[in-house]
Formats: sequence, structure tokens, C-alpha cells
Amino acid sequence: FCTPDEALTAALDDYVVKRNDLNTVIAGYPWFLDWGRDALIFVRGLIAAGKMDEAGSILKQFGQFENNGTIPNMIRGKDAGNRNTSDAPLWFFVACADLVRIQGNEEFLDSTCGDRTIRDILFSIANAYEKGTPNGIRMDPESCLIFSPTHFTWMDTNHPPGTPREGYPIEIQALWHAALAFLAEIDRERPAHWQTRADRVRASVDRWFYLPGGGYLADCLHAHSGMPAAAAAADDALRPNQLLAVTLGLLTGSRRRQQIVTACQALLVPGGLRSLADRPVERPLEIHKDGRLLGDPRRPYRGRYAGDEDTERKPAYHNGTAWGWWLPLFCEALAQVYPETGRDTARAYLAHSIRMMRGGCVGQLPEIFDGDAPHTPRGCDAQAWSVSELLRVWHKLAG
Repeated sequence: FCTPDEALTAALDDYVVKRNDLNTVIAGYPWFLDWGRDALIFVRGLIAAGKMDEAGSILKQFGQFENNGTIPNMIRGKDAGNRNTSDAPLWFFVACADLVRIQGNEEFLDSTCGDRTIRDILFSIANAYEKGTPNGIRMDPESCLIFSPTHFTWMDTNHPPGTPREGYPIEIQALWHAALAFLAEIDRERPAHWQTRADRVRASVDRWFYLPGGGYLADCLHAHSGMPAAAAAADDALRPNQLLAVTLGLLTGSRRRQQIVTACQALLVPGGLRSLADRPVERPLEIHKDGRLLGDPRRPYRGRYAGDEDTERKPAYHNGTAWGWWLPLFCEALAQVYPETGRDTARAYLAHSIRMMRGGCVGQLPEIFDGDAPHTPRGCDAQAWSVSELLRVWHKLAG
């Protein structure tokens, strides 16, 4: 027998591997490679576990690939040309901020990464997001929100027949705000420049994303390239992505943060959070394959991840399938907004996930679960961020 801390820490080691002289992360077994966002989210768990050398090595691995604000979406052999991700560069900020804050100094930011420093890379990403990256990511100058091309977020299954989220996804705004706030801390020359933009992002999210009738945030302001956020169309899809607006500090009002956590309780299943609530939507969610409409756009929820890959599994992947890595984020938000009562409840949810490590792929946690009962585990038997986020939040709630 071992403690939860020991089991989770041991589980992390199975995902950290060598790529040349630095470390990288296998996103999941048995079939994933090293994906940018997965690796950088995973780094947060390494930092929480005190594995600073491995964390720094992974950050340098992906940092050296940064070019014009882009970081590889995935690396296949020596090919790092797939850069279709608007969130990986922003997760790079979050992981660096975690490392700096836990170490209590900025020494890591001035360490060498290729022919630059980590600090140089952070500024390169932010400046490119402001001006626009070669692959279409750009900041709307009026709202300071970030436009994301289709299938550039973690909900990135091929589109079509994946989930349409072109425009201004909420988690990208939460990550961008966190990046701006961090830059305001570490930029000795232009802190006000970044803080002004962070304030604008917060005001824009408050103005354009909040759905008074639902008490939660729109998942995405849908828009085409070049369209400002003010002209985008908000959806009413209840998804977990808005939780990052709580945990990363984008939202500050206690009532609104509580409303979001309460709304997201509808997504809870044992071991994970559904990627979409089982309810009708007012804004149709259309998924097409070879010109054929798949499912009912007004009832897009799919509770079972099974069947043909292109017409059933891919549409279900982010439209009802539950994900293990989102449960800890829900628990983190719950403990933040209900400090007196939420911590114990959150730890009880996490304890159930820890008990799940005794079955299936023993010592690990799966990638996904069916949204419908009995919530059968699916996908990869062992998934890196399912474990790392559980460890990170378990540690955080123990304090």
C-alpha cells in the first residue's frame, strides 16, 4: 500500500521521456506521442510534485521550438511543423508562472533555451499574439480578446467532423489574461502595457461572455477571421472550459464565480466532467461529415463514446464524453469559491479518482469516460494530464 501522494507521484514518472538532451511527455498510452498542450499542462503537476528539473527540461524542450508565437501542437519524430494550437503557447506561460512562483524568484526565466532565454520566448509569444501569428491567431485590438482558428484548442478533433469553435473560446481568454498578468509582473520596462490589456480582457469577457439567463459563460464567441469580438455570436453551450476563468483569476466577483461552479455541477460524473451538458442548446451546434449533418444540432449531446470513428466517436469526443483532467479543475474552482465548505467536498471527489487507480490500468487513470451511466472508461488507458492535474489539485487542497 502507498499514500495518494506516493501513488500519484510514481505515476508521473511513466510519462516523462527523453527527446535528445531534454525531456518531453508522452500524452497517453498506448498510442499518443508528445503533444504541446498536454505536455505543458502536465508540467504543472511535476512542479506541484517538486520535480523541478524535469519540469524545467520540458519547458526548455518546447520553448526552443517557439517561432513567431507558435509552439508545436505535436511532435512526430523530428517533425515539429504541426503548430495548429492557440492554447499550447499560453499554457507555456502558465507553467512558467507556476515554476517562478513556487521557487520564489525569476532565475528560471533568465536560463538559456536554445539561443534565447525563457523570458525572451515569453515576450516573443505575447508580441506575436498581439500582432497576429502566421497561422491565424490574433488579438482583437478593441477587446484585447484572442481569436482562435477552428480546431486550435484542446477540443481539436479534426473539423469536420469535430466541434466547431472558431472565434473567441473562453478558455483561450482565461489563459491569455493569465499570460498578460504574469508579463505585468516580470516586465521591468512595460508592466503597464500588459496590465492595461489584462484589464481590457477582463472587461470584455464580462461584457460579451456572461449569459444572465443561464448564470454561466458562453463557451465561445463564434466568428470568422478578421471579425471583432463585438460582432461575434455567443453560444449557450454549457462546457467546462469556463472553469479556467475561475481558477486562473480572470473572474473576481464571488457571486459570478459561484454561479459558474454551480452550473458546471451538471457536468459531473464519477472521475470526470462531461465536455457538454445533456440539454438542448439555442444556438445550433452543427457537425458535418462529407456534406452530411450528423445528429440533431439542437441536441448535440452524445453520451457514449463508441461506434464509427468519424460519424460517432469524433462527434462525441467533446460533446458529452467526460474527461478526467477536468475533474481536478472543477474541484480547484469549488474550493476557491466556497472556501469554508468546498475544500472537503472537492477532496472527496478527488479521493474517488484516486481509488479508481486500483483498477483498469493499475496505478494510472484513463483519458475519458462515457458521459452516460455507467460512465465506462474509454480512450487511452493511461493519460498524462488525468494524473498530473489530480496530483496538482490534491496537493493544493491539502494546504
